[in-house]
This record gives sequence, C-alpha cells and structure tokens, in this order.
Amino acid sequence: MNLNELTVTQAAEGLRKKEFTSVKLTEACLARINKRNKDINAFITVCDESAISEAKKADEMIARGEARPLTGIPFAVKDAICTADVRSTGSAKILDNYTPPYDATVIKKIRDQGGVLIGKNNCDAFGHGASNENSMYGPVRNPHDLTKVAGGSSGGSAAAVADNMCVYAIAEDTGGSIRYPASFCGVVGMRPSYGRNSRYGIMPMASSLDTVGPMTKTVEDMALVMECIAGSDPLDATTVPDAVPAYHTGIKNEELRMKNLRIGVPREYFEIEGMDEEVRTITDEKIERLKDLGCKIVDVSLPHTKYAIAVYYIIVPSEDSSNLARLDGIRYGVRNTEGRTLYDMYAKSRRFGFPEEVKRRILIGTYALSAGYYDAYYKKAQQVRTLIKKDFDEVFQKVDVLITPTSPFPPFAIGDKVSDPLAMYLADVMVGPAAVAGIPAISVPGGKTKTGLPIGVQIIGARMSEGTVMNIGYWLEKSK
Repeated sequence: MNLNELTVTQAAEGLRKKEFTSVKLTEACLARINKRNKDINAFITVCDESAISEAKKADEMIARGEARPLTGIPFAVKDAICTADVRSTGSAKILDNYTPPYDATVIKKIRDQGGVLIGKNNCDAFGHGASNENSMYGPVRNPHDLTKVAGGSSGGSAAAVADNMCVYAIAEDTGGSIRYPASFCGVVGMRPSYGRNSRYGIMPMASSLDTVGPMTKTVEDMALVMECIAGSDPLDATTVPDAVPAYHTGIKNEELRMKNLRIGVPREYFEIEGMDEEVRTITDEKIERLKDLGCKIVDVSLPHTKYAIAVYYIIVPSEDSSNLARLDGIRYGVRNTEGRTLYDMYAKSRRFGFPEEVKRRILIGTYALSAGYYDAYYKKAQQVRTLIKKDFDEVFQKVDVLITPTSPFPPFAIGDKVSDPLAMYLADVMVGPAAVAGIPAISVPGGKTKTGLPIGVQIIGARMSEGTVMNIGYWLEKSK
C-alpha cells in the first residue's frame, strides 16, 4: 500500500512506530495531488512548501515523544473554512486574493496537534450547491468516473479523500454538503449536531444550520478526528458545554448494544418519486444486515419531512443574504475599480465576484426578508421547522436511530442538472431534514451500482448522539 492510501489510524500507528516519517507521508500525498488534481480539480490551493515545513516540525514532535492522534498526518480543508496564512477563497472570485490572519477553531485544534495542512479544497461557492458545479474555479470531477459530479458543496474534500490526495479532510455541512459528496465519492462524512463543533472561522452561509465535520476513509477515522475537533468554544456562543465523549474507543466497545438497538425506517424517505432502484436495493440490504446484527427494525413516520426542502430553501437564502452582505470588496477581497461611483464599485465587485447561484440565493433571501413578506415566508418557515424538529423528537422516543439512503440517485453527469436549479435543490431531499432539525447524521459507503458508482447509506440520530450514529456506521462498515 502506498503511504497516501493509509487511513488516519494506520498513519498514526506507522508514525508512532517510526515506520516512516511525516515528511514521506506528506510527499506521497503531494505527489498524488500533482498527478491527479489536473483531472479531478479537487484543490484550489496546494501548500507544497508549508506542508513539508509542517511535516518536519511534526517529525520533531514525534521524536520528542510529543505525538498526539493527528500529529504528522496530512489533511485538506474546504476552501470556505479560514486557514491562517493560506488563501481561502470560498470558491468565489470576490475572495480570490483573501488570506485569513487566523485559523478556524477546528483547524487550530488540528494544527496545534501537529497536523499537516496540505491544501484547500474546491467547493460550490460559499456552500451553494449539491454538485460542485457552482465553483468559480471549475467543477470537481468524481474520481470514480470523471464524467460524473463529485457532489456538493464539499465535493473537492470528498474527491481528495476518495482519491488518496490526503488522509482526511475537514468540510462544512449546512444542508447536506458533507454527506451528499461523501455518498457520491464513496467515503465517510458526518454532519454533527448543531453546536457540537465550533463554527468560528467558517465563512457563514446560513448561521442557524451551518456545521463543521470531517470526511474520512473509515468510520474509525471519523471518530478519531471528531474526538479531536469537538467541544465548546468561547468564540462561538452556539457551541454546547457538554464534555466530548470518547468517540474513538466507544465505537468499538459497544458491539453488544447492537442487539438492543431499535432502527427506524421512515416511510417518507422510501416513497420519494424517482428514487433509483439500485439505491433502494443497497439500502434495503443494509437494513437486513442490521437485522442480522441483532437490531430491531421499526417502521416509523416523519409526516412533516415533505416540507423540509421548502423550509430549507427559504431559511438558507434569507440568512445567506444577510451573511454575504459583508462581502463588498471594500475591507478585503477583490474590488472592481472600473465604476465611477461607490454604488458602481459595490455592484460590479459583487456582479463579477459571485457566481449565478450565489446571486440567485441573495435575491430570494432579500425578497423573503423584505417588509410585507417576512411573516409569510421566513417566519412561517421557522414555524414549520419547529414541527419538523418535533417529528424527530417524537420518533427518537421510539427508536435509537434512523436509516435512509443519503441520495435518491447515484452520481449524475456533469451538466445534467446545472440549468435546472429546482431539480438541483430537490437533490437535498434525503439530507435536508436532519439539517433543518439540527441533529447528527453520517453517510457511510453502502455499495456500488452495476457501473461502479458509489452509493451511500445515511444513519440519523437524536441530538448529541454522534457516538451512537458512528457506532452503527462502524459495524455496518465492518460487516461488508
């Protein structure tokens, strides 16, 4: 096995036993990026020199006996997450020249351990999209089939992990942006509970839904990284004060609990029009596997699920329009100097610096928040959001977790849905409800189609139940 193909767990063990160095591991990842990125377009910025420098420092930490779980392991970061002294564009030209002076809290935790930042991943601009075709730096291609999308918005992170350009990645999930590309690229991706991980340093999309989570090659790696980055943060008032559980050991030590777990199968997720039959078959196979492991399968209903996408696409554009108002080309970013007036400068900077999908959401959100429409749209959406959350709360009195497909269909061809925004929005139908409710959900590889395209299966849990969600994902992964 090539060094860049190692999991986090394998890499950490090899570094600890001095079977190889962080420099060698980093060089292997950089070589893979150099070979494949021109085809996949997973990275906007590659940290060639600084990554080697960080790897040397990590090797020194290991030599001094100061190694921690993520010391010396190369990781990538979605470009909508701030990284100190490394360009962070959010995949929009208005921030083409932006280099943050600070790390996002989750990134600082990793770098403080001696993690090696290898580069910044392409994504849909500011997280707006489900296919990674809304990047102003070009679409990300699926490493399993270069004619297919990688999923969005964190497609670059998913593709980089799937193609072994890095050992793991840190991304962001507002309505499915981690889970959806994880499914399409055949990796593990988890949206944690809202408040479990700090959002400080994340370019905000919809502040009441944004979460940060890892994308990894295995569920065990997911648990290891989550244990390192989770926790309260004085810089983010929405983080919870709860102690971070021992995720990494917990996922392995609860095998006997599988016989007592109740797995809910929400009928609304399996009645969606247009669901691909291979997706249905693979998900059914995983449900049967959980039954074989001793779980009790329970049919449940989430009656307000059908409203989740409508709610999501009112709340998100509304909060988008507010958050993106700060991007004006004045204080930082790219400024258009052709305008004769201040208004011209603002308008042209944003016109040329934002892709069409970003403009579309700003317009929708501004309309929904405008006088005379706020009560009819944004307020009403928040009221229905409460009903959706109540559905989940009631269901989790009956079952421990839910199982669903991550996406209703396999990866689709680049360009297939780009001219139909509504069809693209409906792609979030499986991942949107958990986001609206603020609860954790993980996508694990379930299998492949006859043509070799990955299919993900989603496990959804009650608020702050990441450990249980990863535990079930771990045993599903082990029972292939």
